[in-house]
Amino acid sequence: MDFDWHRQNISSKGFTVLEHILDEDGIKEIIDLINQSDAQTDPFRKSEDLFAIRQFFKTLPGIAPLVLISKLNALINGIFGQGYFVTKSIYFDKPARSNWFVAYHQDLTISVNQKAEVSGYTHWTTKQNQYAVQPPAKILEQSFTVRIHLDDTNKDNGALKVIPGSHLNGVRRPDDIDFTDEKEIVCDVGRGGVMIMRPLLMHASDRTVNNRQRRVIHIEFSKAALPQPLQWAERYNS
Repeated sequence: MDFDWHRQNISSKGFTVLEHILDEDGIKEIIDLINQSDAQTDPFRKSEDLFAIRQFFKTLPGIAPLVLISKLNALINGIFGQGYFVTKSIYFDKPARSNWFVAYHQDLTISVNQKAEVSGYTHWTTKQNQYAVQPPAKILEQSFTVRIHLDDTNKDNGALKVIPGSHLNGVRRPDDIDFTDEKEIVCDVGRGGVMIMRPLLMHASDRTVNNRQRRVIHIEFSKAALPQPLQWAERYNS
């Protein structure tokens, strides 16, 4: 595996795609454990258009070792180096007939253990008993996200659309961007493949039009220490 090539992609474009990270047996184990879970508890969100599990690793004991397999850990260490840990984990299921779409945005918040007055930490929110806050841009610039695909995903069932290089421009309001002047790429990813991206990469997702499901595990990583009294709410050392 050419780690340098993927590292350069992430540096210049803000993302890269790697296929065949999870095998069929591993995917089946993950899906079976999800299907056995109790979808009535707080971290679950279920509707006709979306099934999501927030705090995924915390909510489903036993799921993390099935996801963070040695091949994925070697990939992360090879591209980014040692010392990174999980800071957020979410499972998304876009059903076959979903009309759900997401407009262009950046991922600007992190999950923390409490609300506190800390310089540079703004735009506090609470969702399903979880505090979220926008940290200084430096924290976001040093973080990365791994999206593990449990289904073949393309433009017809909600693959991410991205603006390559947009992560290099700092925090921006989508309303201030003329997207007609930007080059858009649809990130097709096969079942068992992963997409790695920077949080500040502008990305979006269209509605499903081909009646095919799209299941993705979204995992955010960092190695930054937060200022006291803040702590990463979902820290998990792989």
